Amino acid sequence: MARSLYEWLWQHEFWLPPGITWEDMQESEDTHYPQPRDLLLSIPFALILVVLRCAFERAVALPLSTKLGVKDKQRPKAQPNPVLETFYSTRRKNPGEASSFFLCFPGELFSLAKQCDLPVRKVEKWFRRRRNMDRPSLSKKFSEACWRCTFYIISFFTGLAVLYDKPWLWDHRECWTGYPQQPLQPSLFWYYMLELSFYWSLVFTLPFDVKRKDFKEQIVHHAATIFLISFSYCANYIRIGTLVMVIHDASDCFLEPTKIFNYMKWKKTCDSLFMIFSAVFLISRLVIYPYTVLYNTYYYSMEIFQPFFGYYFVNVLLIILQLLHVFWSCLIIHMVYKFILQGTMEKDMRSDTEESDKDEERDKIREKEKNGITCFSNVTSNGYIRRNGSEPLDNRAHLANGHAKER
Repeated sequence: MARSLYEWLWQHEFWLPPGITWEDMQESEDTHYPQPRDLLLSIPFALILVVLRCAFERAVALPLSTKLGVKDKQRPKAQPNPVLETFYSTRRKNPGEASSFFLCFPGELFSLAKQCDLPVRKVEKWFRRRRNMDRPSLSKKFSEACWRCTFYIISFFTGLAVLYDKPWLWDHRECWTGYPQQPLQPSLFWYYMLELSFYWSLVFTLPFDVKRKDFKEQIVHHAATIFLISFSYCANYIRIGTLVMVIHDASDCFLEPTKIFNYMKWKKTCDSLFMIFSAVFLISRLVIYPYTVLYNTYYYSMEIFQPFFGYYFVNVLLIILQLLHVFWSCLIIHMVYKFILQGTMEKDMRSDTEESDKDEERDKIREKEKNGITCFSNVTSNGYIRRNGSEPLDNRAHLANGHAKER
């Protein structure tokens, strides 16, 4: 059964242009072609990268964060409460209040407050602190960015070193010259294994990495990238695959250092790197990638071959990547727009925002205003809390200039 499925899956009619079979890529003593079984090596290599990452973060990144003054914020811990902890772990992390349309049914917050014999505001405060406890520390974010920065720089310059003397880097039609009789060079093999192993390692560490608001998009990106690398290797689309990888690594070399300097509070350096990253990302993903890769696979390949299933399959994956590029480009353009208006880089829109106990102060003010009492906010415009408290206007006399004084 497994043998039949394997033979059906790898029919040359699916993956190769008409008139070409797997026999056209038979290996000899002097000539080597990509073999699907080679991809199995990426799994142990990915596990090795995970081990190297753990060692790097402990031995290099964490001590470096301390020396550079990256300090973790002290977070107040949520008091032990079995009922709330069970709800938090098994159901949801942010319970809601009763709907205004169904006030006869108690909301989750009111139900939990009743079970624990606590005020609703204290239950809200408990969940706020409990969520903050699960958020990654600044040193963890710094360590993760250091590892990715190191890898992307190594990977990008490895790609340049491998490709600088290859004809298809300069003439994109060379991607299809002589296909499929394009022998696999050792340098291309190891470059492929490096990239594929890294993306597998990202998949393995997804549950432990810093989760951002584009978490689902990241999963789609990793899956599409792994499929693309694997398929392009099996079908010997090595040349077009190397172009995709080096284009993607170009902007990431600037993204991770931007994060590092942001965590270090080096604002000017961070802002400068962000602008460089934005330019490189927009040019590489919205200009170079569509012309060098999409136009190449969609039009140039059809100058030589007729359409086939693998042609549509690879182009669908490439278009999925391009849609993700457009999504991230919109976020970047929005941040650049804010930067131009405000003169400083806005916080990463993908980042999860830590909740402060100042939110509780604002909640109290809103509650009093709902009850018909107008209050002076204790939270000032710069985020600090005034200690003089809020006070109803009923006990104050108004002056002609609009100010109020005590009676």
